Amino acid sequence: MTVQDLRDVLRERAEGPSPANPHRHDEVRARIRRRRLRRRAMAGGAVSVSSAMAAVVLIVALLPGTPEEPPPATTVTAEPASGLPERYTAPDGTVYRRLATTRLVASGVKTSVTTPVSGEPLDVAARCDGEAGASPRVLVNGRNTGPRGFSPCPEDMELRPLIVPKDAKEVAVTFDRTTSGGGCVMRTRNGPCEPVEPRRSDWDLAVYEWIPPARTVTPESVRAMPERPAGKRMVAQFRGTWPGESKIEMQVVGTGDPIGIDQICSGELAGRMWFEYQVGDEESPTRSGCGVWKEGPFPTAMEEFAVPKGKRVTVTGRVGFWGESTNRPVKWAIGVYRK
Repeated sequence: MTVQDLRDVLRERAEGPSPANPHRHDEVRARIRRRRLRRRAMAGGAVSVSSAMAAVVLIVALLPGTPEEPPPATTVTAEPASGLPERYTAPDGTVYRRLATTRLVASGVKTSVTTPVSGEPLDVAARCDGEAGASPRVLVNGRNTGPRGFSPCPEDMELRPLIVPKDAKEVAVTFDRTTSGGGCVMRTRNGPCEPVEPRRSDWDLAVYEWIPPARTVTPESVRAMPERPAGKRMVAQFRGTWPGESKIEMQVVGTGDPIGIDQICSGELAGRMWFEYQVGDEESPTRSGCGVWKEGPFPTAMEEFAVPKGKRVTVTGRVGFWGESTNRPVKWAIGVYRK
């Protein structure tokens, strides 16, 4: 298209009605730019190598859609060397501040940090890179803190409560993944018991302090527990909020089939709840944790207790919590089932 051709097209467009597309002029400019670039590219075949290189650079710089000016600089916050953030805001708005950090590499079995205690609640955090295996125990001044440990090798940061002695101003926190006995595995039937090979993983570990919210953060209500899970039917359901309600009690008459008890929770700290049960003379062998049910299949963790047919027994449950929950309550529900 010559300059005269372009003038004729523009004059024809100007005399007609306004285009429906408000960006029509931009499209015309883009079309002209593309035609110019094609001419320059064709002409570049007859020039020297150095001139051709200059033409290529020019084409790349002026291609439609390519910014002619460099984009503004973007600030990227570097991740701390530990792999765990210096500050963290939980989904319920609670702010965490990192006090100390350490790393347990694949070849190591133990590491420690010393951290101050201000009186605010403390948590320990972990993130793992490697193979799932034994997670480190958390010791405070050489003693087990009590709550359940970390997952075998969490890819995302996990938090657990750190329970420290009352009135302590400073504590030594040790992360220890040594095992006693070593253990062995039989890889073939009647074969030798071979030592278990340690699984290699690197752990980023830290101690955090969190500031309780100024106001109570009310968790969502716990969903209704299923009426008939695993071939059983519900005979009772109890609901409560921690801190507050911490005990249930009822009586049942045995049918010869076991009594089942299950629980679910809601709230940011739901994983820190624990439950103990007793049915007649039989007690829970261990404390049960609490699942969170928002979608998908019901996360059952039902405990069963034998009750002789026709015998009346008392069912009791005790509810507790690991660590502190200031202004961060947890709602819970307990279901009692039998066939």
